[in-house]
Amino acid sequence: MASPLQFAYRTLKHIGVFDAAPAYEPPSGFTKPEGNLRCCAYSPCGRYFGWASPEAVNVIDASTGAGILTLPILNVYELGFSPQGTFLITWERPAKDDNGDATKNLKVWRTVEDGVAAADKQPIGRFVQKQQGSWNLQYTADEKYCARLVTNEVQFYETHDLITVWNKLRVEGAANFSLAPGSKNHAVAVFVPERKGQPASVRVFNVPQFNAPISQKTFFKGDKVQLKWNKRGSSILVLAQTDVDRSGKSYYGETTLYLLSTNGSFDARVSLDKEGPIHDVSWSPNSREFGVVYGYMPAKATIFNDRAVATHSFPLSPRNTITFSPTGRFVLVAGFGNLAGQIDVYDLEKDHRKVCTIESGNPSVCEWSPDSRYIMTATTSPRLRVDNGVKLWHVAGSLMYNEDMVELYNVVWRPQAPEAAAPGDPLTTVPSPHASAATYLGTVKTPSKPAGAYRPPGARGLATPLHFKREDEGGAAHVVSNGTQNVGPNGFGRARRAVPGAELADSAPAPSRSVPGAEPTENDAAKKSKKKRSKKNNNNNQADGKLEAEPNGGASLAPPQKGQDGRSPERRGGAGGNDRNYRSRSRNNGGSRSRSNTNQGQRNGGNAAQQAPTQGASAVDANPHAKKIRSLQKKVRAIEDLEMRLAGGEKLEDTQLKKINTKSAVLKELQGLGAES
Repeated sequence: MASPLQFAYRTLKHIGVFDAAPAYEPPSGFTKPEGNLRCCAYSPCGRYFGWASPEAVNVIDASTGAGILTLPILNVYELGFSPQGTFLITWERPAKDDNGDATKNLKVWRTVEDGVAAADKQPIGRFVQKQQGSWNLQYTADEKYCARLVTNEVQFYETHDLITVWNKLRVEGAANFSLAPGSKNHAVAVFVPERKGQPASVRVFNVPQFNAPISQKTFFKGDKVQLKWNKRGSSILVLAQTDVDRSGKSYYGETTLYLLSTNGSFDARVSLDKEGPIHDVSWSPNSREFGVVYGYMPAKATIFNDRAVATHSFPLSPRNTITFSPTGRFVLVAGFGNLAGQIDVYDLEKDHRKVCTIESGNPSVCEWSPDSRYIMTATTSPRLRVDNGVKLWHVAGSLMYNEDMVELYNVVWRPQAPEAAAPGDPLTTVPSPHASAATYLGTVKTPSKPAGAYRPPGARGLATPLHFKREDEGGAAHVVSNGTQNVGPNGFGRARRAVPGAELADSAPAPSRSVPGAEPTENDAAKKSKKKRSKKNNNNNQADGKLEAEPNGGASLAPPQKGQDGRSPERRGGAGGNDRNYRSRSRNNGGSRSRSNTNQGQRNGGNAAQQAPTQGASAVDANPHAKKIRSLQKKVRAIEDLEMRLAGGEKLEDTQLKKINTKSAVLKELQGLGAES
């Protein structure tokens, strides 16, 4: 008779072991430990279950609940087992001894050792392991070798002798490694991230032939990777990820997927036909196909063969998880995290037909049972501290068991070989659910009508426009702007989407805004053409001897015409004006000083430079020496200003006196250029 399904859980106050269908009760010989329990784990073979308390480490027989081992070790925070359960590995918090050296906090023990009491038990291996991440040793499937990563090398040990290093794989800059799970060949994959402009690489070696890799792949955009072996250890998937997406499309970096075979016959990048990140990758237990969920939401889920060729794609939907059942018959595609928690189950043997859709809520754990008949979902702390508990669903979609817990930290199925599962088609007969499932379903309020998204009153009762629909609902595909803003022709929002089958409408330019009472603004092209026309008309009028009315009320930056005062009509004594002589005061002595290029009238007894009238704008532009004349006139005005300051009693510097002496030479040069004096 097949052993019943079993799972274990750890909460704030205790650890429990529970037999699932059909018993739904704890093992008879198991006593719940209580207190501050830090970790628990099954052995990969499923024979043992262990947990750690602040005072000791305990191991029991998973089938009967009888005690196997008790180690009086303090402050154990992690524990694990070798693949066949022969060895128990514990990790303690790093500390230092009396001499200031780091203590060997990673210890390996024999799980069963005849003739040795638990108090006299000694570890067969000790290591210094400072980091809690990737703390455990990695074993081959037959437990012949184990390995651990140190600086720039992977050290291999024979499991019966953990004192002497059996072999070393030297790889400069190695950041991660993974042993193949299959028992046919012993292979190891090593990852080296990008460094000093060199690409990242994944190399696969046969143990212990470390002279040259049997397969390797180099690539950029690889700051960290996930190494996923298939069950036989014949191929490995490399999910590479960068910390920063330089294109600006994703906050979480870029992801790429590569496939390598251990015999070196195949290595390639997996081509994905939808833009966006890779959410999840999973191998099938048959080792001949794998599934990928990728792309912007709604994401795409696709099954590939072992040559990275797509064989089937599921409908687009908001999903980010894909997991094959242990028997390989079913696959679930689900959306967790910030998604709605829907689980789609497909039957791969029935032409990928959808079996059901499960509304699981907001779980943080989703695992297949070893016999592929049940799916366990759980909401755990500290991700969510409310609604913690475990639910068991049948593969057909019905809820079978529910248990609410306070601060559930961990839950896991007891490992079991798929061959040990009960025979028969799980879809033909659905067992009766536990009473807790009916109680839970009675408390769940089923909404009579789905709420959906809010719609304003004017849009209610109408069909939803395409640009408000997701891609899987018939809307347009998600487009990323690559760091630029998506703006429409009016400068706001995204560009309007075209209606399929309709003619393109000419987008009229948006009317420019105007200020009441101000002159209308024009675009650059209109301004240029108007300026050209105005200049042409002015030249024609000047040739005919005609004058046009000056724009802007006669205000202009050009010098005044000959015989015309350079002041405004009010200051020239026109209507409403006066005859005062408006001059700018000197900053130093209060004398009058002109800073304009126009003639201000006679000053200081009628100087020749001040009485020289300025020419019209057209005449000055026609004179090739106009620029030189203006410069000399400026010098004359500066010299006259110095003369006035000297006459007022101000003491001038030597350079200023020399400048006054050059007045005659400047005036003579002006007369030589043809300027009137």
